[in-house]
Amino acid sequence: MHLSHSLKVVDPLPEKPNSVFKLRPLEKADLEVITPWFQDIEDLARFDRTSRTPWNLSQTEEVWSDAFNTSSGNGKCWFVVESDKGKILGLIGLDAISPINRDAVVAMFVDKSARRLGIAIRAVALVVDFAFRQLGVNRVTSYYRNDNHISRDLVARLGCQVEGTMRQAWFADGKFHDMIVVGLLQKDWMERRAVLAKELCPETIVSFGSEGSTNWSWPPQLDKGG
Repeated sequence: MHLSHSLKVVDPLPEKPNSVFKLRPLEKADLEVITPWFQDIEDLARFDRTSRTPWNLSQTEEVWSDAFNTSSGNGKCWFVVESDKGKILGLIGLDAISPINRDAVVAMFVDKSARRLGIAIRAVALVVDFAFRQLGVNRVTSYYRNDNHISRDLVARLGCQVEGTMRQAWFADGKFHDMIVVGLLQKDWMERRAVLAKELCPETIVSFGSEGSTNWSWPPQLDKGG
């Protein structure tokens, strides 16, 4: 899947209180829900640098086929975000995972119906935490279009640093945009992690698994070893 490895998000405030969302591995059946998201031309142009043509279900299945490859060398790890009622609200993944360089690229998309609920910052923080603490990754990278200020603010809140500008690398809306490259190191994340956890309202949680885990939820239960 060529998603430009960017973060398509919205302002995490205001939040809906007492909300619990979970991450689970992406399944082929989920593509029926995801396909319409990438038929929105405006969203597609802002989020995906490599594609401008909306896909039907068959095309989506073909593009995503490598995400379901069980080979240990596929370098991908994708999840969907679900509500407590099982509705799919977002998609987040680690791509280009390199066991040699110990790095990965993080990308996310939130459905329009679920924006401004605080999902994006928590889901990204949880997956970044997973990359560093579970996969042993040493850095994560992401990209965003230079006029996408919301994505800019989100990655800055995570602690990402701007590492460069790819000039006029993103064509959309009839003109060329610069693409901003950001990175986050494991050591910097571990310093930022506790601060960010205290900044986020604990009544809204994104967690791995149906039952959740205090050690694998965002914000984490830091006083319980999270």
